[in-house]
Amino acid sequence: MKPQAFIIAIALLLLGSTISVAQEQEGRFALELSGGPSWAVNQEGVSNLNTGAGFEGILHYRFLPHTGIYAGWGWNRFSTEASFAGNDTDFEETGYVLGLQFKHPIGMSPLAYYLRAGGLYNHYEIESEAGEIIVDTGHGLGWQLAGGLDIAINDSWHLTPGFKFNALNRDFTSSGTDRSLRINYLSARIGILKKF
Repeated sequence: MKPQAFIIAIALLLLGSTISVAQEQEGRFALELSGGPSWAVNQEGVSNLNTGAGFEGILHYRFLPHTGIYAGWGWNRFSTEASFAGNDTDFEETGYVLGLQFKHPIGMSPLAYYLRAGGLYNHYEIESEAGEIIVDTGHGLGWQLAGGLDIAINDSWHLTPGFKFNALNRDFTSSGTDRSLRINYLSARIGILKKF
């Protein structure tokens, strides 16, 4: 998605939030922290990645009864015993996410399901065993899809188990060689969400 189209979409969403005035009195904002394992499903530019792990912190704003926007920061790490960057290296993806969320209750139960679609502005860092950064690809655009359950513990606290899929492709130069790095991965996440 082009940055201009993304900015226009967000502006339209914010405009819609000022128009919608007949909403229930529950909090429109929420903060969510989640983490869990990750599995690479497509590895271009590197092979034999081990199971990874990561976490994400996002802020939600609900502007319609079941629809809102979310924005946050995430980190995910995969290790490998051998790669073009050397032995025992870590591949870390970090950066920002901004997107739309649809959440709908399941009957009269304390459960709801959620669906998310967002854009990423992330980069890859490749680190040596000693923690030294060997390669930093610089930030670029990618995308994310997610879905799961929202389990109300009470009016303010919720558990948010689910899955997310991140896709990011970055081109860079290493030791004078042009390379492309794409690690698309699926993550299982368990989160805790606080409404306010």
